[in-house]
Amino acid sequence: MKFVLAFLLAPLLIYSQDFPQDYFQSPLDIPLDLSGSFGELRSNHFHSGLDFKTKGVEGLPVYATGDGYVSRIKISTFGYGKAIYITHPNGYTSVYGHLQKANGSIQEFIKKRQYIEKSYEVEMYLYPTELPVKKGDIIAFTGNTGGSGAPHLHFEFRNTKSEEILNPLHFGFKKMIKDERLPVIQGLVAYPLDSTTVNNSQKPINISFSKQADGTYLGVKVKANGKMAFGINAHDFCTNAYNKNGLYKVKAYLNGVLYYQYGFDGFAFDESRYINNFIDYERFHLMGQRVQKLFELSPYPLSIVENNTKDGTIKVQPGTNYTYRVELFDFHGNKVDVIIPIEYANLQATIKNVIQKTPYFVKAKNESIFEKDKVSVQIPENAFYSNFYLNFEVNKDILTLHDDSVPVHKNITITFNDVEGLSEEQLAKTYIATLEGYKLDYNKTYRKGNSFSIKTKTLGKFKLAQDVTPPRIYNVNFVEGKTIKEQKTISVSVSDLHSEIDTYNGYLNGKWILLEYDYKTKKLVHNLEDDICVQGRNDLKIVVTDNLQNSTTFESYFFR
Repeated sequence: MKFVLAFLLAPLLIYSQDFPQDYFQSPLDIPLDLSGSFGELRSNHFHSGLDFKTKGVEGLPVYATGDGYVSRIKISTFGYGKAIYITHPNGYTSVYGHLQKANGSIQEFIKKRQYIEKSYEVEMYLYPTELPVKKGDIIAFTGNTGGSGAPHLHFEFRNTKSEEILNPLHFGFKKMIKDERLPVIQGLVAYPLDSTTVNNSQKPINISFSKQADGTYLGVKVKANGKMAFGINAHDFCTNAYNKNGLYKVKAYLNGVLYYQYGFDGFAFDESRYINNFIDYERFHLMGQRVQKLFELSPYPLSIVENNTKDGTIKVQPGTNYTYRVELFDFHGNKVDVIIPIEYANLQATIKNVIQKTPYFVKAKNESIFEKDKVSVQIPENAFYSNFYLNFEVNKDILTLHDDSVPVHKNITITFNDVEGLSEEQLAKTYIATLEGYKLDYNKTYRKGNSFSIKTKTLGKFKLAQDVTPPRIYNVNFVEGKTIKEQKTISVSVSDLHSEIDTYNGYLNGKWILLEYDYKTKKLVHNLEDDICVQGRNDLKIVVTDNLQNSTTFESYFFR
């Protein structure tokens, strides 16, 4: 197809002429108010769609944005929560996430499958004839399920064949969303490279700037004596003045020549974690600022930057002055320019970059294995983005594996070998925890004999821990032995002290019932409209198990 070829060959171009502009309708019948934009910088990923605010409430109708069929349904306690995927005949798939519930035959289909599988969490792939929909059909209602932090609708478009995620604003949504606000620049950072000094610093340094009469921003003169680069901390306001959204496109020029650019037209899911190389991850870890690097020290497979012919680095040479200009765009064409003059100056470094060397040097492109005191760490090739000296220590059964200032792209394997001094009962309840201060965070742990291992994408401190404490069940919303008349649900709260909730099952009069779990509120909820409840006495049993198979059973009864 013409568009697929264009997307693969030139992802930084604007493709609006290749997308249908009037085919799709809004999934909501309220004015579209954005709380999240496409490509927005999130923890460990780029945001893959648009987040539409729902006036702070749940239960608004969600409409099929075009003709098609429900091709996938996924119900999860995390991620998108309750999500519906609709495949359209024109080659695209729309996605609707964080739903409260589906509507009509779709909801009936979901609940039937949940009762068949005896599981709240289900995933289904459907044939075109099973759940066809028409443009404008109510398919669901807005909610706050999964990893949502507030009620809203997460909305996406994907290329059905390639599954590449595409910017919904290309599909006619630009005219449904008003944006008259300029992008906002919060910070500008200069990066000395290869022992260069920039403004007397061998470390990344902030560059001051001020707004000019013509609306551009002028940075103070940068003085350097070698290879350097820049990064920006910037965002955009769109439909409201409260939500900081991401930029659509950035272009950087040196003396009028395009030196680096990126744009959020689309990307693949398996690229998304490369956000940790796209930003200055160490600065984000230390300061909470997501500075977007306008350079790359080595090529990496992120489509939004792959068509650059230059790497964005600047070699400042004697006797030459430079003008560096950055253009910041939102999707509606609002633009801000930042201009930074650069000149050569052989300055002495008053801020020096001292590298802490250790015996453990990680070459990012190679596999590495480190061992000490019966603890081993296996690092696959390309698990890191650059070479560095790893802090690797084992002291009093605590493994210190550097810290979280270095991003990890692939799972590394940590193994505590031949653990001694524990009984079989203790071994059965042992796991590897991440240690943050005095807090122990559970990691899914694999046991082989007396050895324990985890796979992790986070550096830090780790230790062996035991969990012998069963989950807690509390806050029951009915009084035992009382008659429930108008009440539509029964619910309990659940929590676990160490290894987190793994499974939960409920039974009414011996029959399995559907319990919906919301990890944010820690509640298990059963809808009495499922018709498992009978007239008269109803005996309730709920069994909750954690990841170390500690189990708690709650039993009670009520009348209906």
